[in-house]
Amino acid sequence: MGSALPLGDPAPPDGALPDDLGHDPSTPFGVYLHVPFCRERCGYCDFNTYTATELQGARQDQYADTVGQEVSLARRILDDAGALRPAQTVFFGGGTPTLLPAGDLGRMLAGVTDAFGLADGAEITVEANPDTVTPAVMRELAASGVTRVSIGMQSARPHVLAALDRTHDPANVATAVAAARDAGLAVSVDLIYGAPGESLDDWRASLETAVALEPDHLSAYALIVEDGTKLARQIRRGEVVAPDDDLQADMYELADEMLAAAGFDWYEVSNWARDDSRRSRHNLAYWRGTDWWGFGPGAHSHVAGLRWWNVKHPAAYAQRLARGESPAAARERPDATARRLESVLLRSRIREGLPFTELTDEGVRAVASLVDEGLVAAEPAGAERVVLTRRGRLLADTVVRTLTA
Repeated sequence: MGSALPLGDPAPPDGALPDDLGHDPSTPFGVYLHVPFCRERCGYCDFNTYTATELQGARQDQYADTVGQEVSLARRILDDAGALRPAQTVFFGGGTPTLLPAGDLGRMLAGVTDAFGLADGAEITVEANPDTVTPAVMRELAASGVTRVSIGMQSARPHVLAALDRTHDPANVATAVAAARDAGLAVSVDLIYGAPGESLDDWRASLETAVALEPDHLSAYALIVEDGTKLARQIRRGEVVAPDDDLQADMYELADEMLAAAGFDWYEVSNWARDDSRRSRHNLAYWRGTDWWGFGPGAHSHVAGLRWWNVKHPAAYAQRLARGESPAAARERPDATARRLESVLLRSRIREGLPFTELTDEGVRAVASLVDEGLVAAEPAGAERVVLTRRGRLLADTVVRTLTA
């Protein structure tokens, strides 16, 4: 059911933003819609998700209407603060958004459109499990305004999927991609590498399969063992072997080589796109630190430097909204030092790099040593930016620690 929420200051019951918040109307605004339902819990997953037996007082068939209540509340709050503006991106994440009927997802999107409006050319993404979509579902999503689907492939090897507790049929990935294409949707494919028992040849086969699908975008994430998950318990008991850092590094380098050869351009540590127009604009907004409102239980939001997060359980979330209260559990307003550190952490991950102006004097001086070590480079030549090399991406945490020491 996900890790514990962070600590923070009490959030007001009405959710009102501070009077002195300030707001730049040119800052892009995005919307995240969390759908916390899953048929089965994957052993590695630490997200705020719930199977049917864990809902305890919440109903999946009422979820779209419940989220609609928070959307209406958000419109009033942003309007009162003078921060209301059209959404440039909308992202349905989870959980498994496609466990809900496509009509429910469409109603949620319509509610967002009515409340905030959509910017011209807005990017609207739905995460999809290959076993929960059909051609009819894809057509209905497209008709509702969805522009893009992100399909959870993870691996082409059945034994790797089993190690991850993924239950979908690998053959259904190609079917889902074809259905999305036929509906006119852009396609992203998500992969995970470094699962117990996965070899470099297994990973090569998954990459070859994913490339053959000809997606517009591809994400490849190293498996991370999160405390409190089934996978962490299995490793602690010696039932499975922990991911090997050196093997994962080899897998990353293989992915970068194969994807570049197939015409994909790297633009964030774990993400590649056919061209700039196929990048995930919604996720780029997170890395650039712009504004977004996260709807749903456990969802996090960020507006003009203020961040807050909702109560975790779907029942508690619904109860707050039924009483006319904000579902926010707590919030915080990081100071300038914390904001700078976060900016270094996030913006150093992306292709355009991190401006020197984000660094302290010590951080600027540290750049020279990082260049000597082959971890960062200047792109374009002479630009005052920190840009990760491939080796720098593999050691991104080391780079951030050096730049913020």
